[in-house]
Amino acid sequence: MSLRKKTLNGLIWTFSQQFGVQLISFFITIVLARILAPSEFGIIAMLSVFVAVGSLLVDGGLSSSLIRTGMANQKDYSTVFFFNLGGSLIIYAIIFFIAPLISNFYHQDILTPVLRVYSIVFIINAFYEIQNARLVKVMNFKTQALIQVPSVLASGLLGILLAINGYGVWSLVWMNISQSFLTTIFHWVFSKWRPSLIFDLESFKKHFHFGYKMTLSGLLEIIYKNIYVLIIGKNYSAAQLGFYSRADSISQLPTNNISIAINSVTYPMFASISDDNTRLKMVYKKLMQQVIFWNASVLVLLVVIAEPLIRFLITEKWLPAVPYFQILCLAGILYPLHAYNLNILKVKGRSDLILKLEFIKKVIAVIGILLVIPFGIYGLLYFQLIFSVGSCYINSYYSGELINYPVKEQLADISPAILLSVCTGLLCFFTDAFLIQLFHLSDFGRLVFISLFFYFIYLTISHFMQFNAIYDFKQLVLKR
Repeated sequence: MSLRKKTLNGLIWTFSQQFGVQLISFFITIVLARILAPSEFGIIAMLSVFVAVGSLLVDGGLSSSLIRTGMANQKDYSTVFFFNLGGSLIIYAIIFFIAPLISNFYHQDILTPVLRVYSIVFIINAFYEIQNARLVKVMNFKTQALIQVPSVLASGLLGILLAINGYGVWSLVWMNISQSFLTTIFHWVFSKWRPSLIFDLESFKKHFHFGYKMTLSGLLEIIYKNIYVLIIGKNYSAAQLGFYSRADSISQLPTNNISIAINSVTYPMFASISDDNTRLKMVYKKLMQQVIFWNASVLVLLVVIAEPLIRFLITEKWLPAVPYFQILCLAGILYPLHAYNLNILKVKGRSDLILKLEFIKKVIAVIGILLVIPFGIYGLLYFQLIFSVGSCYINSYYSGELINYPVKEQLADISPAILLSVCTGLLCFFTDAFLIQLFHLSDFGRLVFISLFFYFIYLTISHFMQFNAIYDFKQLVLKR
C-alpha cells in the first residue's frame, strides 16, 4: 500500500475512532453533568495533574522511541514493557503515600481515598502500552477503533448507573478504572504480541536516551496545562474548578478530535519520509491548512453559540462556565499546530531541541501566570489565550527551520481560514442577537439556525475564494 493510501486509510479509521470515542464520551459527560454537582467534577479535576504526571513517568517516553525506531525487535518491545510495568508499580506506591499531602493542599479530605483508588489505572495501563505502540507504528488504526469504542461505551454506562444510584464522585472514578481495564483486555485480545522474559540494558539505554528528553518536555507541558487547575483548585471552591474543567473539556472536544486523530497518523507518517524535506514540507503544509480550516471555524462557532449550547446540554446550573468556555475556545484555535510542529522535531531526532523549547516556554509561562494571578480567573484565562499564540510561534520557527518552511510562510497559509472564521462568527453573533429580539427562538432553534447559517457563509466564501483546504478535502475525502 502506498504512503498516500496508507495515510488516508489511517486518517479514516483514526477519525472514526476519535470521533466515535469522543461522541460517546460527550453524551456520557452530558448525562453525568446533569446528575452530578459541579463540585464533584472539580474533585476529579484536582487529581488531573497528578494522574497525568504519573502516566507520563510510567512510560518515560520509551513508547515514542519504539514508534520512531525503524527496526525495533522483540528485545526492544519486551524491555520497554517490563520497564513500564515496574515504573507503574513505583509511581502507584509514591502516589499512595503522598495522597494525604495532596488532600491537605486542596483542603479536601475525600481526595486521599479517591486518589489512591483512581491511581490503579497506572498499573492497568502499563499492560497495554506496547501493544498500542505497535498498532500506531504500523498505522493499524482500525484495530484501535475496535478497541476504544466499546471500552468507552461500556465504562460510560457503568459511570451513569453508579451516578444514578448516588455514588457521586466515585462514579467518575470507577468509570475511568473500568475503561482502562477494558482497553487493556481488548488490546491483549486483538494483538498477537506477547512479552518475552527479556530486559536488555543496551536496548533500554538506546530508547531511554531519546525518551527521557521527551518525558521531561512532556512533564513541563503537563505541569503548564494543569497549573491553572492547581491555582483555581487551591484558591477557589471545588465548584468553581468544576466550571473551569467542564468549560475546558468541552472546548477541547473539536481540538482534541482533530489534533489527536491526525497526530496519531502524522507521527509515523512523518517518520517514514523524515529524510525528504521537500516532501515533508508539502505533506505538513496540506495537513496544517486542513486542520486549521476546520478547527478555527468550529471553535469560533462555539464562541458564538456558547450560552444556548451550555444551557441546552448541561442545564442552567453550568452557565457560570460560559465566559470561561468562550476564552478557551479562542485559545484552542492554534493548538493543533503545536503537536504537528513537535512531530517534525521528533522525527528529525531533535528531542534535545524539544526539551529546550519546552523549558523556555514554560519559564515564560510561569512568570506570566504569577503576574496575572492578582487579576483572578479571567487574568489566567486571557494569559492562556496570549501564550497560545506565542508558544505556537516558537514551535513553528524551529520546525520550519528544519524543513525550510519559515513562520512567515506558515502564517500566510493559515491566516485566510482564521480571518474568515472570525468574520463569519461576528456576522453570526449579530444575527443571533437580532433573532432573539425578533423571534424569541428556543436554545435548540438558535443552535440549529446559527450553525447552519455559519457554515453556509463559511463554506460558500471558501469555495469562491478557492481555499486550498477545500480543494484538498475534495481530493482526499470525496475523491473528485
